[in-house]
Amino acid sequence: MKFSLLLFALFQILRVAALTNTSFKKYISKAQAKILIKTKDGRYARLFIFDKGKVRSVAGDRNDFDAALVWADADTGFSVMTDKRSDASFNAAADGKLKVEGMGVYAQWFEGAVKLAM
Repeated sequence: MKFSLLLFALFQILRVAALTNTSFKKYISKAQAKILIKTKDGRYARLFIFDKGKVRSVAGDRNDFDAALVWADADTGFSVMTDKRSDASFNAAADGKLKVEGMGVYAQWFEGAVKLAM
């Protein structure tokens, strides 16, 4: 449950940043990308849709993504995504707790967008 709330909160942060954060607006202005964040079992999932400066989101597991960040489980996803250390995601991937599906460049782009929004 807290992982789902985290994903929804992330959407709200990105949505507000798209309206108020000049650097973020510029970063996403030309992008068209669909980023899925989910658990391996698909129980918790949210698709983030970037379309030339607009941000939308849809709850639930989807197949129409450019990149997917797949967490081993909800607790791991929550703890790593809320970790302040810059290498937390890298370490999770190295430990096999985070897998990137699709095009990795989109996952990197998304990480840059989140950093700007925060």
